[in-house]
Amino acid sequence: MTTRDELLTVRQVLDELGGVSRRTFYRWREIGKAPEGIRLPNGELRIYRSDLNAWLQSLRSTA
Repeated sequence: MTTRDELLTVRQVLDELGGVSRRTFYRWREIGKAPEGIRLPNGELRIYRSDLNAWLQSLRSTA
């Protein structure tokens, strides 16, 4: 049985991060300090939950 990775909206990611502002999140993306994301054909950004978890783990490792 394979498990499908959940695609999160930016809003869901911000909520998971404890209410980080959208502006801060996009600033982090600009400087390469945010989890990888994909652009959907409609232009919206989605983040795989596994990428978010890996990114959070890397932050814990460096702290």
